Amino acid sequence: MNHTLSRSLPSRRQFLQSTAAAGAAMLAAPAILRGQNLNEKLDIAIIGSGGRGYGNLQSVASENIVALCDVNEGNLNRAGTQYPGAKRYVDFRKLYDELKAFDAVVVSTCEHTHAFATLPALQMGKHVYCEKPLTHNIWEARIIREAAAKANVATQMGTQIHATDNYRRVVELIQSGAIGPVRETHVWVSRAWGLQSPEDAKKNGDIVSVQDRPKEAEQPPSDLNWDLWLGPAPERPFHNVYFPGPKWYRWWDFGSGTMSDLGSHWIDLPFWALELKHPLTIEASGPPPHAELAPASMQVTYEYGPRGDQPGLSLTWYQGANKPKIWQDGGIPQWGNGVLFIGDKGMVLADYGQHVLLPEKDFADFKRPEPFIPASRGHHAEWIHACKTGEPTTCNFEYAGWLTEANHLGNVAYRTGKKLEWDPAKLEATNAPEAQKFIRREYRKGWNLA
Repeated sequence: MNHTLSRSLPSRRQFLQSTAAAGAAMLAAPAILRGQNLNEKLDIAIIGSGGRGYGNLQSVASENIVALCDVNEGNLNRAGTQYPGAKRYVDFRKLYDELKAFDAVVVSTCEHTHAFATLPALQMGKHVYCEKPLTHNIWEARIIREAAAKANVATQMGTQIHATDNYRRVVELIQSGAIGPVRETHVWVSRAWGLQSPEDAKKNGDIVSVQDRPKEAEQPPSDLNWDLWLGPAPERPFHNVYFPGPKWYRWWDFGSGTMSDLGSHWIDLPFWALELKHPLTIEASGPPPHAELAPASMQVTYEYGPRGDQPGLSLTWYQGANKPKIWQDGGIPQWGNGVLFIGDKGMVLADYGQHVLLPEKDFADFKRPEPFIPASRGHHAEWIHACKTGEPTTCNFEYAGWLTEANHLGNVAYRTGKKLEWDPAKLEATNAPEAQKFIRREYRKGWNLA
């Protein structure tokens, strides 16, 4: 097998020039609220201060935390003891109404309220960090992406693995032509959370096994504002199958299951390496769709057209029990989670922390390209730096918006039960008008995204 690179490697200068141009196209330099003084701290509002939100809070603790918001007052007060000078809010709408003098916001609410907590900040010209997936559906992702472009601020979605050196080295291998043109990619995760029997839930390590919406109501925890937690979602009585997190993520009204959640991390790698945006068609398979619960196991195949000098691509996602045939047949190492790039000259297998060129014997004498993607400052650190300097981030809402749309399309194809032909300009599946209710949802009275 000939491992001569299919195109010459860019020099570090050429790479920086090209990424600067790409960054300008994707995201114009953000508005700088604090000038060029990197020692001056940002004033940050935190929306969602428990669980993942508390982790994000610690990651931006170098700055001034001026406001905390959480519908769970237990979480709110615990964070408040660490930041006694921060104003406290239970309803983020009041935070935006009352708090004007802040620079940036970190959104770590449940998925179904991401867009509602993010859009007002963009409209106010504030920098935003939002957890993944960026939004609850495709239409919201488009609204947020376009609002971010208009706001001209620093944005970042919480795909922390994007900042690792391992992902950078994989992208360099693919983009330098180490395995030739890539026409096929497989992405799989073993997490099996969703609709399944109690026996399977126990076997798969899930903390919830439900088949339908509970008919009985329970008393919410005394420190939880259940009405605000529901936000724009349809009203229903409290029950412990929804709360605390991550129980909610299985329910279509609040989350999107494994597809959009872990897809944000795992499909990020081929999305980046192969410069993907919107697919042409999307086809899913799995158990019969449930009206309220996401599946534990399923798979989706996306077909992408040629991009520049890259050929068309088939990308297949697998979750739970589903795995690629080459994995089942023992043709590659049987990693529990992975991304497999199949090129004309070989394969690259990767997970979060490692990667390997396959077949290994064919690459014994392979000389890797010199690294040309600069190391990240750290996922949160690069967002903070961007807020202060105007430099672009790597997972800004332009990039993250398209990734989120694509991931949600997998669920839309699954729930529709059709191979979708996708029109990204019109935000519609041209051959399946019934998919529209999954592309854009109706909101509970009193909640509007505008």
